[in-house]
Amino acid sequence: MSETLDSNETVKAHALGCILLCLGLGLTPTLATAQQPMLELSAGVHRIEAEVASTWSSRAEGLMHRRQLGAGRGMLFVFPDPARHCMWMRNTHIPLSVAFVDDAGEIINIAEMEPESEVNHCAGKPAKYALEMNAGWFKQRGIAAGQRIGGIERAPAAH
Repeated sequence: MSETLDSNETVKAHALGCILLCLGLGLTPTLATAQQPMLELSAGVHRIEAEVASTWSSRAEGLMHRRQLGAGRGMLFVFPDPARHCMWMRNTHIPLSVAFVDDAGEIINIAEMEPESEVNHCAGKPAKYALEMNAGWFKQRGIAAGQRIGGIERAPAAH
């Protein structure tokens, strides 16, 4: 006796089969909006929910392929060592602001980045972190170089 599946059940069964096949082959299925671990940060009185990119692969992926970034959401890049790190926007569809932050949590400089650009935006001096937020986020809140990002000391070590 055979059963027929409605279209929703067919889609679910196909998706499950694909996931199981990927896992069986040792592959990890990914989604363009897959998220990293989260860390709550603050900039003055403003709360930030930051995805943490602390591995080489998560830093390389960053916010690429995203179509939106929620209000108060961002991505904290944790680098292995302080350096004059640079960011660019290849395959990133949303305009972003990036704050380069030293190991004490102080903002070094902030840059505005255009989508789909390969222009480098670099830290003005050695930075341990880079915090990406929606374009204009820092300026709209009066946050500038010299201010601290709270909670950054809880960021995991880079690896």
